[in-house]
Amino acid sequence: MAFHLARTTNQINGVQHQLSFTVFLGNLPVWVTADDIQTWLSAEDLVADSIKVIRNHETQESKGFAFVEAPTSDEMQAIIRRFDRAPLEDRLLRANPAQPTKPKGTAVGPPPERVQRRDSKGKRSKPGKDAPPKSAFAAELAKAL
Repeated sequence: MAFHLARTTNQINGVQHQLSFTVFLGNLPVWVTADDIQTWLSAEDLVADSIKVIRNHETQESKGFAFVEAPTSDEMQAIIRRFDRAPLEDRLLRANPAQPTKPKGTAVGPPPERVQRRDSKGKRSKPGKDAPPKSAFAAELAKAL
Protein backbone atom coordinates (compact mmCIF):
# COMPACT_ATOMS: atom_id res chain seq x y z
CA MET A 1 0.00 0.00 0.00
CA ALA A 2 1.35 3.41 -0.96
CA PHE A 3 1.64 6.19 1.58
CA HIS A 4 2.25 9.87 1.08
CA LEU A 5 5.64 11.23 2.12
CA ALA A 6 6.26 14.89 2.81
CA ARG A 7 7.76 16.56 -0.24
CA THR A 8 11.06 18.33 -0.21
CA THR A 9 10.87 22.02 -1.02
CA ASN A 10 13.23 24.20 -2.98
CA GLN A 11 13.66 27.93 -2.67
CA ILE A 12 13.81 29.68 -6.04
CA ASN A 13 14.03 33.48 -6.14
CA GLY A 14 12.92 33.63 -2.51
CA VAL A 15 9.79 31.53 -3.12
CA GLN A 16 9.30 28.04 -1.69
CA HIS A 17 8.44 25.48 -4.40
CA GLN A 18 7.38 21.91 -3.73
CA LEU A 19 9.30 19.40 -5.84
CA SER A 20 7.09 17.23 -7.97
CA PHE A 21 7.76 13.60 -8.75
CA THR A 22 5.09 13.30 -11.43
CA VAL A 23 5.53 11.05 -14.46
CA PHE A 24 3.75 11.71 -17.74
CA LEU A 25 2.70 8.32 -19.14
CA GLY A 26 1.62 8.66 -22.75
CA ASN A 27 0.60 6.74 -25.86
CA LEU A 28 -1.81 4.63 -23.80
CA PRO A 29 -4.66 2.73 -25.45
CA VAL A 30 -8.06 4.26 -24.64
CA TRP A 31 -9.10 1.24 -22.55
CA VAL A 32 -6.35 1.75 -19.91
CA THR A 33 -7.62 2.71 -16.45
CA ALA A 34 -5.86 3.90 -13.29
CA ASP A 35 -6.41 0.40 -11.88
CA ASP A 36 -4.54 -1.10 -14.86
CA ILE A 37 -1.59 1.23 -14.27
CA GLN A 38 -1.64 0.44 -10.54
CA THR A 39 -1.55 -3.29 -11.35
CA TRP A 40 1.43 -2.78 -13.70
CA LEU A 41 3.30 -0.77 -11.06
CA SER A 42 2.60 -3.34 -8.33
CA ALA A 43 3.82 -6.15 -10.58
CA GLU A 44 7.15 -4.29 -10.89
CA ASP A 45 7.31 -3.45 -7.14
CA LEU A 46 6.89 0.24 -7.96
CA VAL A 47 4.86 2.67 -5.86
CA ALA A 48 2.63 5.58 -6.84
CA ASP A 49 0.92 8.06 -4.53
CA SER A 50 -1.75 8.74 -7.14
CA ILE A 51 -2.63 7.93 -10.75
CA LYS A 52 -4.83 10.10 -12.94
CA VAL A 53 -5.89 8.96 -16.41
CA ILE A 54 -6.89 12.04 -18.39
CA ARG A 55 -10.32 11.74 -19.99
CA ASN A 56 -12.49 13.69 -22.41
CA HIS A 57 -15.00 15.62 -20.27
CA GLU A 58 -17.91 14.89 -22.62
CA THR A 59 -17.33 11.24 -23.57
CA GLN A 60 -15.26 10.09 -20.56
CA GLU A 61 -12.99 8.26 -23.04
CA SER A 62 -9.30 8.28 -22.17
CA LYS A 63 -7.22 10.82 -24.06
CA GLY A 64 -4.35 8.31 -24.13
CA PHE A 65 -2.22 9.66 -21.31
CA ALA A 66 -1.98 9.68 -17.55
CA PHE A 67 -0.05 11.27 -14.71
CA VAL A 68 1.57 9.09 -12.06
CA GLU A 69 2.66 10.79 -8.83
CA ALA A 70 5.65 8.99 -7.29
CA PRO A 71 6.65 9.37 -3.62
CA THR A 72 10.34 10.06 -4.35
CA SER A 73 12.63 11.12 -7.14
CA ASP A 74 14.19 7.64 -7.22
CA GLU A 75 10.77 6.02 -7.56
CA MET A 76 9.89 8.47 -10.36
CA GLN A 77 13.07 7.55 -12.24
CA ALA A 78 12.36 3.82 -11.76
CA ILE A 79 8.85 4.25 -13.22
CA ILE A 80 10.26 6.15 -16.19
CA ARG A 81 12.98 3.53 -16.81
CA ARG A 82 10.43 0.70 -16.69
CA PHE A 83 7.68 2.21 -18.82
CA ASP A 84 9.40 4.50 -21.34
CA ARG A 85 9.30 2.74 -24.73
CA ALA A 86 7.62 -0.33 -23.17
CA PRO A 87 5.52 -2.18 -25.78
CA LEU A 88 1.77 -2.39 -25.26
CA GLU A 89 -0.39 -3.76 -28.05
CA ASP A 90 0.83 -2.13 -31.27
CA ARG A 91 2.50 0.87 -29.66
CA LEU A 92 5.37 1.97 -27.43
CA LEU A 93 4.49 3.79 -24.23
CA ARG A 94 6.16 7.08 -23.39
CA ALA A 95 7.19 7.97 -19.85
CA ASN A 96 9.02 11.10 -18.80
CA PRO A 97 8.95 13.73 -16.05
CA ALA A 98 5.75 15.76 -16.31
CA GLN A 99 6.12 19.39 -17.30
CA PRO A 100 4.37 22.10 -15.28
CA THR A 101 1.12 23.26 -16.81
CA LYS A 102 1.24 26.55 -18.67
CA PRO A 103 -1.37 29.20 -17.85
CA LYS A 104 -4.20 29.25 -20.39
CA GLY A 105 -3.84 31.94 -23.01
CA THR A 106 -0.05 31.81 -22.91
CA ALA A 107 1.58 31.36 -26.28
CA VAL A 108 3.66 28.21 -26.53
CA GLY A 109 5.88 29.12 -29.45
CA PRO A 110 6.96 32.24 -31.28
CA PRO A 111 4.16 34.42 -32.66
CA PRO A 112 3.06 33.54 -36.18
CA GLU A 113 4.73 35.53 -38.92
CA ARG A 114 2.61 38.04 -40.76
CA VAL A 115 2.66 37.60 -44.49
CA GLN A 116 2.94 40.81 -46.44
CA ARG A 117 1.61 40.64 -49.98
CA ARG A 118 3.68 42.51 -52.53
CA ASP A 119 2.87 43.51 -56.06
CA SER A 120 5.13 42.98 -59.07
CA LYS A 121 7.10 46.14 -58.18
CA GLY A 122 7.82 44.92 -54.66
CA LYS A 123 5.39 47.33 -53.00
CA ARG A 124 3.04 46.15 -50.30
CA SER A 125 -0.40 45.47 -51.61
CA LYS A 126 -3.61 45.39 -49.63
CA PRO A 127 -6.24 42.85 -50.50
CA GLY A 128 -9.12 44.84 -51.93
CA LYS A 129 -12.36 44.26 -53.73
CA ASP A 130 -10.45 43.36 -56.91
CA ALA A 131 -8.41 40.64 -55.21
CA PRO A 132 -9.37 37.12 -56.33
CA PRO A 133 -11.15 34.97 -53.72
CA LYS A 134 -8.92 32.53 -51.85
CA SER A 135 -11.27 29.55 -52.26
CA ALA A 136 -14.43 28.40 -54.03
CA PHE A 137 -16.33 28.96 -50.78
CA ALA A 138 -15.01 32.54 -50.61
CA ALA A 139 -16.06 33.11 -54.24
CA GLU A 140 -19.62 31.89 -53.53
CA LEU A 141 -19.75 34.02 -50.39
CA ALA A 142 -18.54 37.09 -52.30
CA LYS A 143 -21.32 36.56 -54.91
CA ALA A 144 -23.95 36.30 -52.18
CA LEU A 145 -22.82 39.53 -50.55
